[in-house]
Amino acid sequence: MNTASQDLLDSLDGSLRRIDDAAITPLLRQYAEPLPELDAPAFGEMFDRYADARVVMIGEASHGTRDFYRTRAAITQRLIEQHGFNIVAVEADWPDAGHVDRYVRGLAPTAWKRHIFSRFPTWMWRNAEVKEFAHWLHHYNHQQAPERRVEFRGLDVYSLRNSIHEVLAYLDGVDPQLAHEARRRYGCLTPWQDDPALYGHFVERGGLMPCEQSVIDQLNAMLAEQLAGDIKDDEAFFNAAQNARVVQAAEQYYRAIYRGSTASWNLRDRHMFDTLQALLEHRGPQSKAVVWAHNSHIGNAAATEMGWKGQFNIGQLCRSAFGRNVVLIGMSTDRGQVAAADDWDGEMLIKDIRPSRPDSWEHQFLKAGVPASLTDWRDPQRTALRRVLSKPLLERAIGVIYRPETERASHYFEAMLVEQFDAMIWIEQTQPVTALPLPRRQTLEPEDETFPFGV
Repeated sequence: MNTASQDLLDSLDGSLRRIDDAAITPLLRQYAEPLPELDAPAFGEMFDRYADARVVMIGEASHGTRDFYRTRAAITQRLIEQHGFNIVAVEADWPDAGHVDRYVRGLAPTAWKRHIFSRFPTWMWRNAEVKEFAHWLHHYNHQQAPERRVEFRGLDVYSLRNSIHEVLAYLDGVDPQLAHEARRRYGCLTPWQDDPALYGHFVERGGLMPCEQSVIDQLNAMLAEQLAGDIKDDEAFFNAAQNARVVQAAEQYYRAIYRGSTASWNLRDRHMFDTLQALLEHRGPQSKAVVWAHNSHIGNAAATEMGWKGQFNIGQLCRSAFGRNVVLIGMSTDRGQVAAADDWDGEMLIKDIRPSRPDSWEHQFLKAGVPASLTDWRDPQRTALRRVLSKPLLERAIGVIYRPETERASHYFEAMLVEQFDAMIWIEQTQPVTALPLPRRQTLEPEDETFPFGV
């Protein structure tokens, strides 16, 4: 824990440290608003309170919970239909999300090709819940003029191979000489495309010269073309330039993982924030974004054990950049089942979620006795609620790996809820996502027959 973080904890008023757990439950019960069914008009109306935000960030306590995906999609639909939100930015790779984006905006006949979301963890985005939302967005956009269609974009940093491919494919179509130069620059990374972590190992541990300058030079060369006014297709260039930024960030990321978890985490979340900023700027002054990511990314890290140890995240960066114009909504559960693996690159399993620990925020929501609820504490007049949510308690985070046998060490961290989020969606018992298999061959699907929109 750094000195500033320790000073922050030490400066907490003694009365906050002595908050009785018994005081939390009645206040959560008082302010918890029961959630109607997702398709009820009253459900969407509950989230109209966030209409004026520039960015609404909706988290999840795990990457494999069906209820989180469906709830998040229903909120997003309301914000799109009624309040003009026009970007959905998700914790996914830019090239893969790009195929979904082209489909939902009527620029491609299908999204669910074999290579889309095919790397571990495939179930995180290649699932029936995401596919259902994509089809909804496709049909919604069908009714909109092209300039009003909602985008579906990826924020993450892992797609080294695919992003290089996208840059080269773009340059091959616009300037073969620039494509030749890009192949020369990216040649430094070519041997490591299939295992970029191995590249980071040999640079940080084996003395291999890094490829950093080459990827910087390539991005600068592309941006110089933009400054020279030689760009004919702004959308295609934006996609290619963002892929070049991903390559640059990925090169740094795969080296940073050998310098410690804090360095790599901060680099990844900084990239996601920068990508969100680029999306908002590209869309223009009327842009409004909904962000889908794990609670650990969208909750303000400064109010958690993560931040006290030196990590920041996209939620914290957005809070600093947008102030009250960003809303941070967490989602959590007590028990049920989740899709997750035992280890990285492991097989997807359906696992039982252990009931929450008595010393956790989840257990406090459980004791409040409202099975599905929204609790919002943005209003500074909710003094008593905000006060009890200032107590540090444990909070559970399940990513794509779940190890219940070591749950305290693997999946819990301390957090002060009042500053971490603006609101919490609580679903007491949850079920796993419905993973989709990778198809054996590429085919159009019946739902995709409306392509293209312009006909």
